[in-house]
Parts: sequence; C-alpha cells; structure tokens
Amino acid sequence: MSRHISLPGKVALVTGGARGIGAATVEKLLAAGACVAVVDRDIPSQARSSERVLFLSADVTDSEAMVECVRRTVTAFGALDIVVANAGITPPPATIRTVERNVFDSVMAVNFGGVLNIVRAAADEIVASGGHMLLVSSCAAFTPGMGGVPYMVSKAAVEQLGRGLRIELAAFGASAGLAYFGVVDTGLARDTLDNDPMGKRIGQLLPWPLNRRLSAERAADLLVDAARTRRARIVAPAVWLPYFWLRGILNPVLEWKLARDRKLTALLREVEQAQSPG
Repeated sequence: MSRHISLPGKVALVTGGARGIGAATVEKLLAAGACVAVVDRDIPSQARSSERVLFLSADVTDSEAMVECVRRTVTAFGALDIVVANAGITPPPATIRTVERNVFDSVMAVNFGGVLNIVRAAADEIVASGGHMLLVSSCAAFTPGMGGVPYMVSKAAVEQLGRGLRIELAAFGASAGLAYFGVVDTGLARDTLDNDPMGKRIGQLLPWPLNRRLSAERAADLLVDAARTRRARIVAPAVWLPYFWLRGILNPVLEWKLARDRKLTALLREVEQAQSPG
C-alpha cells in the first residue's frame, strides 16, 4: 500500500454528494482529476452524468441500493479507490424523554446505518484497489449531547466503526480514516442552529471559539487532502483538538457543569414543553 493516493484518474464515491460538504467535496475531487460517483437521495433535476461524474439517486439506508451504487460505479469507471461516507441528517431539538422513537431511529438509520451500508458495499473494492475509506463523524461524537442526543449517539457510533475499520483494512493493504468537524456552515446547520428557535438558543450556549463555523469548502479541502494522504483523522476547526485528545478529562467536568447550569436547565424544560402534546 502506497503512503499517498495520486488523485488523477482515481475513482471516488461520495454519499450525500449533492449538497453541502458532499457537493463541495465532489467539486474538489473532480478538480483534482478524479472520477466521482455522486450518491444522494435527492439528485438535482439539472444534474447530468458525464465521462467523469456519475449521479446515482439512492437512499443510504437501503443496503441493497448501496451495493448497486458500487456496482454501477465500478462498471462506469473500472474501479473504486476512495469512499467518502458523508450523508447525514440532524433532528429538531428534543430531549431523550420527548423525542419520537421513529425520529431517533431515522437519525441512526441515516447517520450510522447509512455509513455501515456503504462501507460493507464498497469494502471489497477498496481492498482490491488498496484504497481509502473516509467516514464523516463529528466533534459531537465526544461532547455532551443535551437536546440532540440522537445525532451525538449516531456520530459516536460512526467513530467506533471507523476506528475498527482502519485496523481491519490495514491487514489487507487498504486504509480508513475519520473526519471530526465542529459546526460546518451548511444548510443543515443553518436549519438546525439558525432557523429553529430552540436550536438557535442551544447553539448560543456553545462558547467562543467552539462556536466558530467551518465553511463547506474548507471542510471539503480537508476531506480531499485526508483521502490523498490516508489520514487516520482530521479534527476541524483546530480549536476542537484539545477536546478530542483530552475528552477523558474534560467531559466529566463539562457534564458536571452543564448539569448545574440554570440557563441550560430552563432551556431544556422549554424544549420538553415544546415537544409535549397540547
């Protein structure tokens, strides 16, 4: 296995590739000379496949559909060298007591199940090419998740999947890595933290500089570089690095503080009231 992947002529598949981080990543992979399969549940009507880009409308929660996407990618381009498992959703703010079970399950099905589905569908091809799988987790995987536990749980599960996958693929001459992003300025983040009144108030509790937003273009640059260099992990913005490395020390302290924060307590009560019938 070579230490780096030369992107010109290589074949990548990006889930959630029609918008946000995924779309920016597709654009940068194409600019670097790769061929790209764009997998998304909602492909724009104006999108057209070409010699170097293949648009595939599919739901990542459908394991058979992911197998078919991989098959069509290999048929079109002859191989599969890079997978960016990026598709994800964020639910409206709710506590564990009030979140509807089908909402919790849908977040897990997309954010974790969707990643697992594309990993299993593409693993044989990645091993055959000596390629790289890049799983998009989140800084939410290692921070307290009040008001948004389904998302945090799903991203923590992706983290563990990626850590195990990296070790397993190394035995067969391939590699895997994880991307941990803080808040990325995409439509998904704006809908959750700007346009939702409760989400906005929860987001305001995140202190500077942890509330700094990363542009989708910067996130895409980091993903493409991580694929090229087979990075084990990227954490961005860099201000999150101490929380990543020192989570075992910082998280118990942070949980203790948040559990006694009167402002947060009052806000969580409002979240529950908003979710309660009547």
